[in-house]
Amino acid sequence: MDDMFHPTRRALALGGGAFAAALATGLATPLSGARAAGLRKLRFGIGLKSMSAVVINTVIGETLGYNRAEGFTLVPRALGTNANVQVAIDRGDVDIGIGVPAFELPLLAKGEWGKDANFYEYTYPYKWDVAVLPGSPIKSYAELKGKRIGISGFGGTEYPVTKDVLKSIGINPVTGVKWIAVGPGVAAGLALKKHEVDALAYFDVGFGEIEAAGIKLDFLPRPKSIPLIGGQFLTAKRAFLDHDRALAVGFARSVAKASYFIQANPAAGAAAFIKMFPQTAPRGSTTEQAVKAVLISIGRRIKLYTPPYPGAKMGSINPHEFVLEGKMDGLKIASVAPLYTNALIDAINDFDVKAIQAQAKSYHA
Repeated sequence: MDDMFHPTRRALALGGGAFAAALATGLATPLSGARAAGLRKLRFGIGLKSMSAVVINTVIGETLGYNRAEGFTLVPRALGTNANVQVAIDRGDVDIGIGVPAFELPLLAKGEWGKDANFYEYTYPYKWDVAVLPGSPIKSYAELKGKRIGISGFGGTEYPVTKDVLKSIGINPVTGVKWIAVGPGVAAGLALKKHEVDALAYFDVGFGEIEAAGIKLDFLPRPKSIPLIGGQFLTAKRAFLDHDRALAVGFARSVAKASYFIQANPAAGAAAFIKMFPQTAPRGSTTEQAVKAVLISIGRRIKLYTPPYPGAKMGSINPHEFVLEGKMDGLKIASVAPLYTNALIDAINDFDVKAIQAQAKSYHA
C-alpha cells in the first residue's frame, strides 16, 4: 500500500490550510429558530466535497423527526476527505465523523491511533466493484493485468481496497496495472466512456450516479474469495462516548431507524433526502426526477445497511473485518480492540422496528 495510505498523526495535522478551508465551507443544514430551539447541535463530519446520497441513512433522521426525538439537530459538514474527518474528530471540531479502516488501520499499526473509537457500522462490506463498457474484451479481474484502471482519486477508498483484491488473485497492484485518477461521479463514467481508462474501480453509489446519467456499464464478476472488508463507521472520541453517551446513542439510533426506513420504502427515503438537500437534485429536474436519480444511486447500497452476519444487531461491529484488512495490507497489528466498541449497540437498537417500517410505508414528503 502506498505511503499516502500510511498517514501519521503529524501528517494529518499538517493538513492545516486545506482542512481549515474544508471546515469553514463544510455543508451545514440551515435551521429555523423554532426548529433549533432547545435542541443540541451535533456536528457530523463527512469525507465528501459536497453532500451526496451516499450518506443518506446518516442524515435523513433530521427530516424524519428521529433527531428531534433524541434531543438534537444535525449539522453535517462535508470536509472533503476521510483524512480531514479524522483530523476534525481529533481536534474536537466535530462530535462524530465517518471513519474508514483504510485510514485508521495504518495509524493503529504505527502506534499513532488516538483515543477514538468506531461505535456503529452504518454500511457493511462489500461495496466496491470494477466496471467496463459493454462489449469490452475484459471479462474478469484476472484480465485487468496490464490495463489502465480508473479511480475517483488516490484518496478514495476504492483505490486501497481494489489493490488488496488484485493482490489476493495474484496481480501485483503496483506494477501489474496502471492507476489513473479520473475524478468522482459522472466524470469517472465519462473517462471510461471516452476510453481514457480500460476499467473503472468505484463504489456502489458512485456507480449508481454514473448509471443515472445514462452511461451503461458492465460489472466484472467479483472473485469468489472477495474479502468482507471496508465497512464504514460512526466514529468519535472515547471521551465523547463516555460523557455524551446519550447523544452518541441517539444519533446512531437515528441512523438505524433511517436505515430500516429506507429499506422499507426506498422512494420515501429518497424523497426525504431531496427535501433536506434540494441542492443535490440534478439541475432542472423535477422532484420526481430527483427522487428517481437518488433511487438509482443508492440501489446497491441499501442492502449493505444490514449486517451480513447471522443474528448480528444493526450497527454491530465484527472485528474480523479489521483483522482481515490489516493482514491484506501487510500491517502488523497486535490487537484491533482500540479501534472499536460494541458497548452502545443494545441501547442503539432499543426501538420498535415495525413502527419505523410502518411509518416508511405511509410516508409523504
